[in-house]
Amino acid sequence: MIAGCYTALVTPFTGDDVDLNGLRQLVAFQIKNDISGILAAGTTGESPTLSWQEHLTVIETIVTLAKGKCATLAGTGSNNTKEAIQASKHAAEVGADAVLLVDPYYNGPSSLEIRQEYIAPIAKAVSEIEVVPYIIPGRTGCQLLPQDMAILHQQYPNIKAVKEATGNVENMRLTRKYAGEKLQILSGDDGLTLQIMTDPLIKASGVISVVSNIVPKFVTKAVQLAYKGKLPEATVLFKKLAPLFNLVTVITTEESGFGPVSCKARNPLAIKTLMAILGMPVGVCRQPLGKMTQSGIDVVLKVAKEIQENSPEFFLPIAEFFNVDIEKRLNDSKNWQNLFYAHYVG
Repeated sequence: MIAGCYTALVTPFTGDDVDLNGLRQLVAFQIKNDISGILAAGTTGESPTLSWQEHLTVIETIVTLAKGKCATLAGTGSNNTKEAIQASKHAAEVGADAVLLVDPYYNGPSSLEIRQEYIAPIAKAVSEIEVVPYIIPGRTGCQLLPQDMAILHQQYPNIKAVKEATGNVENMRLTRKYAGEKLQILSGDDGLTLQIMTDPLIKASGVISVVSNIVPKFVTKAVQLAYKGKLPEATVLFKKLAPLFNLVTVITTEESGFGPVSCKARNPLAIKTLMAILGMPVGVCRQPLGKMTQSGIDVVLKVAKEIQENSPEFFLPIAEFFNVDIEKRLNDSKNWQNLFYAHYVG
C-alpha cells in the first residue's frame, strides 16, 4: 500500500475554525489529480494546533471522502502514548489504511523508549492497519534510530514503511541495510525524493509531499516515473518542480531595528500562503503560526511566476478545478495584501 505520492494535506481554516467545506474541496482536488494517497492531520495539516476533537474530525472527514479512491494515512502521533493509541484506534475504526506516528516531541525519549513504549504498544493496539513511524528530529528533538526501526519491522507485521525526514542520507542507508529490502522508505522531504528513490542503498518508494498540495498530478507522475526506473523523464520533471520544493521552508533576512535577523517561515506557512494567493480555500495558519514577511511573500511570488512562465501546465488543474485565473491571481496585490506583516517592527 505504502508507495507513490501521498499529500500531507493542509488543514483549511475560516477564521479560527476548521473549514470542512474547504477540506472537502481540497480532498476532491487531490483525488481528481491522481494522488496515490492523502495524509490527514500531519505536520503540514497543523496538527499541533488542532484540538483532539478537531484532529479526529479532520481524519474522519478525509477518510470518508477518499475511501476507495485513494489510500489514507492518519497522523495520530503524540508525545503521550495513551493519546496516540486512542487516536490510532479511532483512525482504524473510521477506515484509515495506516497511521503515521511522529517521534514523541519535547519530552525526548531515547530510541529504545520510542520503540518499546510508543511504537510497539500502538502497533499492537491497531494490528489491523499499517503503522508508519515518522522520523523528523529537526522538529521533535529525538529520533527512532535505524537499528530500532529494523527491530520493529521484524517484530510487527503491520510496520512495513517509514517516513524518513532526517535529511540524512547515511541514516536512510543504514535503515535499508538493517531493515532489509521489504521495508518501504518514504521521503519526508520533497527535494530529496528523486535522490533517495534512485540511490541503490536506499531505494525509497515514494514521498509524503508538501508541494503536492498544489501540484498533485505532477509530483505523482514524477514519482511514478522514478519508481518505474524511467530516470531521464523523472529527472526532467523533478527539475521543473524544484522551485516549488524551495517553498517548503523560506528563510529571509529582516531588519529588526536592532540589526538584521533571520526569519524562517516553516512549513506549512509558505505553501499555504501560495495556495491562498492561487485561490484555493485554505484560509490562514493557526496561531502561533502567523504570516510571512514582505520579503517572504516576494520569494513565494517569484517562484510562482517562474512556474507559471516556464511550466504553466502545473497550475492549470487549479485554474480548472477552482475556477480561477492564475495570471490575475499572481499579478493582483489584493490577493496577498493581508497575508504578510507590513513591518518587522511596529
